[in-house]
Amino acid sequence: MSNTPADAAQPSAAREVLTAAEIDRALTRIAHEIVETTKGGQDLVLLGIPSRGVHLAARLAEKLEAITGRPAAEILGSLDVTLYRDDLRHSATRTPAPTLVPPAGVDAMTVVLVDDVLYSGRTIRAALDALNDLGRPGIVRLAVLVDRGHRELPIRADHVGKNLPTSKNESVRVELTESDGADRVLITDRAETKGSAL
Repeated sequence: MSNTPADAAQPSAAREVLTAAEIDRALTRIAHEIVETTKGGQDLVLLGIPSRGVHLAARLAEKLEAITGRPAAEILGSLDVTLYRDDLRHSATRTPAPTLVPPAGVDAMTVVLVDDVLYSGRTIRAALDALNDLGRPGIVRLAVLVDRGHRELPIRADHVGKNLPTSKNESVRVELTESDGADRVLITDRAETKGSAL
């Protein structure tokens, strides 16, 4: 997941590929797609994957509230996947974030996992394992702001803000106002930044 603050010095090779307005339009489209595919948004739960997936899920919940009238608090939650990752032995120690489940729970619900960037698919595999410990959803879908390809597992997103072909030598960095002070998506050379999503 992206982790470089917006006010940090930008590498010379950084390219902005999504602006704040484009991010908002992508989320609006995803919200309408979710309503359409869930027959009006009933029995719906959004679970954001920390950290930026949580912010994106909150924005989607607000848009869904405006469309369906269902209060955002009834459908919004978060799902920490730290202890379910398969790279714990090979990466820096991660501090677990809270897992928060909406009042109705996840059993028999349509659960939409929300993340910022889909890359290898390993974060989503971990999310599915974590979700399994919470209950038994009726349907599980995936919404991501950016799909950059290079999958290592048979996982695909149901709702994508932007398909962004990249090389493995590049990193995709999502910056959001809630955590970084601004909304934008950047591509940088991997050698120049550590902010890359799985």
